[in-house]
Amino acid sequence: MEETTIPRNEIIQVADIVAREKSIDREIVFVAMEEAIQKAGRSRYGNDRDIRAHIDRKNGAISLQRWTLVVEEVEDFSTQISINEANSKGSSFLVGDHIKESLPPIDFGRIAAQTAKQVIVHKVREAEREKQFEEYKDRVGDIVLGTVKRVDSQSVTVDLGRGEAVIRREDCIPREILRQGDKVRALIYDVRSEVRGPQIFLSRTKPEFMAALFTQEVPEIYEGIIEIKSVAREPGSRAKISVLSKDTSIDPVGACVGMRGARVQAVVNELQGEKIEIIPWNDNDAEFVVSALAPSEISKVVMYEETQKMEVVVPDDQLSLAIGRRGQNVRLASMLSGWYIDILTEAEESERRQEEFKNRSDHFIKSLDIDDVIAHLLVAEGFESIDDIAETSVDELSGLQGFDSNLAEELKKRAVVFVEKEKKRIVKAIEKLKISEDLINFEELTSLQIIKLGENGIKCKEDLANLDSSELLELLNNDGLDNEEDAGKIIMSARQHWFDKSDETPAENNETLD
Repeated sequence: MEETTIPRNEIIQVADIVAREKSIDREIVFVAMEEAIQKAGRSRYGNDRDIRAHIDRKNGAISLQRWTLVVEEVEDFSTQISINEANSKGSSFLVGDHIKESLPPIDFGRIAAQTAKQVIVHKVREAEREKQFEEYKDRVGDIVLGTVKRVDSQSVTVDLGRGEAVIRREDCIPREILRQGDKVRALIYDVRSEVRGPQIFLSRTKPEFMAALFTQEVPEIYEGIIEIKSVAREPGSRAKISVLSKDTSIDPVGACVGMRGARVQAVVNELQGEKIEIIPWNDNDAEFVVSALAPSEISKVVMYEETQKMEVVVPDDQLSLAIGRRGQNVRLASMLSGWYIDILTEAEESERRQEEFKNRSDHFIKSLDIDDVIAHLLVAEGFESIDDIAETSVDELSGLQGFDSNLAEELKKRAVVFVEKEKKRIVKAIEKLKISEDLINFEELTSLQIIKLGENGIKCKEDLANLDSSELLELLNNDGLDNEEDAGKIIMSARQHWFDKSDETPAENNETLD
């Protein structure tokens, strides 16, 4: 078999060329070569031996050695030697020392040379991947420009010049057609180091992409004078972005629009014609939502801070404008503000208020045995439940218009009695329905809601977790739950123990089999 010895100067040249072409450290190439020579050496002298190679970085000289570890008691005769045997050869060794024996320079046969090449290629590829990961891991949030390399049904592969990235279908703008060779701009939103190398994920649909585009187009944003507070998008269709100026002399909306709309138009063109509304940020949530729902006129806003819900009342002829085509306007305003927005016409709002007023008055009349005048006064003063009345002092009640101290005292007394009876009734109902403790203590539901669920066969938190949001809404629609989003939150809270369990390792899985 023909044998080949690599000339010293050629080793130096190869290391320099590979390092330059692959843009990696020259030392990495030398280490890869040493590993390749070691692998060839083990093939020649025994795979169980500790064979080590070293290449002189200046002249390319190769030295090959067999290392044997000095130990008290030998467990592996291929790589170890006892201290007694080592010292019997006339030298002085300590446990942990290595005896190094020089081996003849190795000549590479065809198989050995091929193996060495594979090791070097593998090592160089690993170094390239590591360098690529290090280069891009801190660039999450940056916009990059690349060339479309491959397009398939699930993703688009983009050549970034110094690596490849992927745009998954859900991160492509709907109806946008990308072809091989197209230049494409996208946001780096995730970089992962995986077995097959670093995976760089790009997106053209995320709100952060639009924010980054505005940062590129508007110098005031880049310089920090204008801040982007929030972005809401339905990619390829419509978007809203809120901005705040830290300099009162600069109009944030005007700066983002630019002269004759040049700045915003540049972003629109990049996003395939996506319509963009720029809205001035406002610390007052109600005023901000009113701006976000423009151009519709708003008559009234009612806020429920505990549930982060806002009822927005509009004139009857403004309803379709406020909601938008297929609910798009109110949906984007909700995403932009972080509030759940319920749009009502003035007629609907009046009807709802009258219904609520009547239901609350009837409840007070029936439960406290009072006439409708007193009930109406209580509702008009903002009392929502009998608990509210029971917790209010006699002095406060007597201060209401049309109330005296005797009436206030009697009213409070009846309210306290009712609350106590209701508590006993709830306890008795829960015991009768045999509802489990985990559902009784579930803080997302009221006692009355828990009883209603129990009457419908939902008697533990697991039963609740197995419902979907529409089923829960149907069960509790007349008991304080009025939208599917809130129902979904309750369901997810009930399912939390599922996710907690998935993080735990069962004890039996840790047992050692004999």
